[in-house]
Amino acid sequence: MAGPGGDMTPRSAVVVGAGIVGLSTAWFLQDRGVHVTVVERDEVGAGASWGNAGWLSPGLAMPLTSPHVLAEGLHGLADRRAPLSIPVRPDPRLWGFLLRFAAHCRTRYWRQAVQDYLPLLTESLPAFDTLAAEGVEVAAHDASVVAGFGTKRASDGLVRELALVRRLGVPVSFDDLDRDELRTLRPQLSDRAIAGVRLDGQRFVDPGRLLDGLALSVVSRGATVRPRFTVSSITADRGRIAVFPEEGPPVTADVAVVATGARLDDLVRSPGVRTRVRAGRGYSFSVPTDAPVTGPIYLPGVRVACTPYRGQLRVAGTMEFRASDDPMDVKRVDAIVDSARPLLTGVRWDERSRPRVGSRPVTADALPVLGATRQPGVFVAGGHGMWGVTLGPVTGRLLAEQITTGKQPAELIPFDPLR
Repeated sequence: MAGPGGDMTPRSAVVVGAGIVGLSTAWFLQDRGVHVTVVERDEVGAGASWGNAGWLSPGLAMPLTSPHVLAEGLHGLADRRAPLSIPVRPDPRLWGFLLRFAAHCRTRYWRQAVQDYLPLLTESLPAFDTLAAEGVEVAAHDASVVAGFGTKRASDGLVRELALVRRLGVPVSFDDLDRDELRTLRPQLSDRAIAGVRLDGQRFVDPGRLLDGLALSVVSRGATVRPRFTVSSITADRGRIAVFPEEGPPVTADVAVVATGARLDDLVRSPGVRTRVRAGRGYSFSVPTDAPVTGPIYLPGVRVACTPYRGQLRVAGTMEFRASDDPMDVKRVDAIVDSARPLLTGVRWDERSRPRVGSRPVTADALPVLGATRQPGVFVAGGHGMWGVTLGPVTGRLLAEQITTGKQPAELIPFDPLR
């Protein structure tokens, strides 16, 4: 894998996974002179990236292991309609994962995790700016995120959390809102939303169009994208990596990057990667509204995110710990509608689109896995939880730096897959 002049910079890479993280990594590898092949088991962006709410929101992209999530998990055991859904069934691996997750739901750990995230949060929007400046059709819209609550007490809780996040170093600007201010900013919020918060300096995108634009850019710069390529194994031989499909010849390169989201464990098992990744499934759909939607709406009490989407409102929510291939549970969609309906008005719920379910990659310590595995020449990029779109490009930039220089950036040390 020696490059020109005898250095050890890889000249070729195969990226497994064509979601936002995989495509971003491919793009930034190309920016460093690496020839890239992208393989994808389905179509480009067909997974959780496409169905994402599309928020570019470093002010909210916090680790999932906040202490109150533990209480939500216990509630989810008793109520299948709760935002956090945990199946009550014998599954030792799932329960082992959840126990490890619960052990991390401590204030002291969460604060440290926020500080670990800080470099990614700070550089997340500039990474999108880099893509846009180089011709990628990002089409990001600057907009505040407006959060609505049924009680002032609940709204004050978010204000306290944002104030803490700001003290920890996250650059975030926010203001309290009363009922009238909420309705002025977001006409879709009903009279039941009596208090809220406006979070400034955020953005949103159409995730499908972003992925299409990123894939088009990667291809125009010389990459090959191969959909319907289901990887069965990855091997190394004499300094070359071979990525084998279920049928047909392998794709070979100097290095491989596994960015398969919630399926990451399928290809890089221990001892290759110590940190396990589970599927935390989310559901989304779009719905017409009587008034135009001017920006993102957040309903923290029911964990529902809403975004302007192709003339309608995209509604996304729930965290369901089930296998990626399990059938869609339509009751989860009904639960999202029932929880959001009281706080929203002018939304034609009965005309909603066919829902989608996507598997977010979740780790027990709420930190992504980014970097080299024990298998020489094989790297991983995943475990971003709900924040893959926000953190995808900055992840790709930092990982491309590590791959091409052989040095782990300081920003990636907390996310080492061998931690």
